[in-house]
Amino acid sequence: MTFAVDIHSHFLPEQWPDLEARFGTPDWPWMKQLGGGRAMLMLGEREFRPVLNDCWDGARRIEAMDAHGVDVQVMSATPLLFAYGRPVEQASEVARLFNSAAREICAHNPTRLKSLCQVPLQDIDAACAELDRAMGEGHIGVQIGNHVADRNLDDAGIITFLHHCADVGAAVLVHPWDMMAQHRMPKYMLSWLVGMPAETQLSILSLILSGAFERLPESLRICFAHGGGSFAFLLGRVDNAWRNRDIVRVDCPKLPSTYTDRFFVDSAVFSEDALAMLINVMGDDRVVLGSDYPFPLGEQVVGQMIRDDASLSPQLRAKLMGLNAAHFLNLDDEATGRRLPA
Repeated sequence: MTFAVDIHSHFLPEQWPDLEARFGTPDWPWMKQLGGGRAMLMLGEREFRPVLNDCWDGARRIEAMDAHGVDVQVMSATPLLFAYGRPVEQASEVARLFNSAAREICAHNPTRLKSLCQVPLQDIDAACAELDRAMGEGHIGVQIGNHVADRNLDDAGIITFLHHCADVGAAVLVHPWDMMAQHRMPKYMLSWLVGMPAETQLSILSLILSGAFERLPESLRICFAHGGGSFAFLLGRVDNAWRNRDIVRVDCPKLPSTYTDRFFVDSAVFSEDALAMLINVMGDDRVVLGSDYPFPLGEQVVGQMIRDDASLSPQLRAKLMGLNAAHFLNLDDEATGRRLPA
């Protein structure tokens, strides 16, 4: 069986303290347990998403990993938990709460279950402090949203945070959230189907066209979820604009497509044709297995598309399934509990 590392999965604790009562403000997330391993993630009084005990039960996660042939799974919080719009003191407390909950789930099998922390990204000093604390607690990196209110990833403070991530060796997973133009996409999950890919492309281009990658150290390990959104398909359009419009290249000294060696994307594109294009654009060292487990929009059998794609050589399949992720996460033999393939 090919060594497999899933870098994009989510968790929710089974329960957590009543944040509305704790802080005296409405519309905090909470879990309504329904029995039989079922629950409803709530946002205030509104139903947000039905979930199963895969989210919080470490033993259940390991069973699913065994069934899917996954050796290592990396968990990160559901973005609804970020609390970027709350006062920093509250967001810091919430981050500590959910970061500790993630480590409790990983304690079921710390060799195979890994975690990315969350931070109060609205305050860079607090975000750096929580990252340092969480890395000491056992997290191997951090998941951040692709923006904080109107601040994209090229914001000076967020660039400072990303530099700190490089300095302390934290892998960074960028996940889209709080999607644009939601009032125009009220039905059919269009915010997830249209808004999420656009948000992810926006976050990548914010780093490229602003020249941020020129200022960030090459040691930064950063990955964009959901295959980088619409980035790969539209990169030709971006290159064309850079060549022909000075307002596009004013802060970006090199052709945008030359920056694809500075970041990773996951494989959650659900189409062999899309995966082939993604590999062609990003290179075969820059695509990592990501499933979005255990949510319905995720890959239902983790890694199945890569395993079943007859066009992939065994060497490329091994890279996509686990070797690229081991590089992105800086995993070693001790971290994975097994000798990594050469």
